[in-house]
Amino acid sequence: MKQPNGTIFVVVAPSGAGKTSLVAALLAAEPGIDLSVSFTTRAPRVGEVDGKNYHFIDRQRFETMIASGDFVEHAEVYGNYYGTSASWLQERLADGRDILLEIDWQGAEQVRQVFPDAVSVFIMPPSMEELERRLRGRATDSEEVIAGRLAEARSEIDKVGNYDYIVVNDNFERACADLISVVRSQRLKGSAQRVRHAEKLARMGTRV
Repeated sequence: MKQPNGTIFVVVAPSGAGKTSLVAALLAAEPGIDLSVSFTTRAPRVGEVDGKNYHFIDRQRFETMIASGDFVEHAEVYGNYYGTSASWLQERLADGRDILLEIDWQGAEQVRQVFPDAVSVFIMPPSMEELERRLRGRATDSEEVIAGRLAEARSEIDKVGNYDYIVVNDNFERACADLISVVRSQRLKGSAQRVRHAEKLARMGTRV
């Protein structure tokens, strides 16, 4: 039986909105979703593993890959490049795998241009005050960096109307349930289910 082509889920959020934790919870709850591992030129942080958290490469190699068309999307964020492998994405979609891209708004816009059927989700903080509290709670950034992240967050939130779904992370459990619901609703669409269950439908005498 022919597998349905996979779905691309694009998850975007301002820094500090809780995107990484929500994505981890989603992946634990929903099997069959492959998290894309981005390439980046930034240095690894403590505890990060090459090939698991990111593919860490130098700037020269990244720019060579840009010139070769190796990325379906790429962007420069806070002085570092980030990008998603085009070949990796195409191979998994052809195998019927669902893909999750945890990227920034620039990358999301590029992905939607290439894959207009991609499902986009924006994770929104409950307020700017709460977002600032979370950023300060990390105790890793300078005042200048925090101010920059807050300014960028306001710019990102201005684009919230471009997304298919909006999840407000005011309560982690509720936000996690909302994100899982987005994935499950897409998987239950008739177009995907007709392909996924073609044999069952054929045995029932139904034409698909």
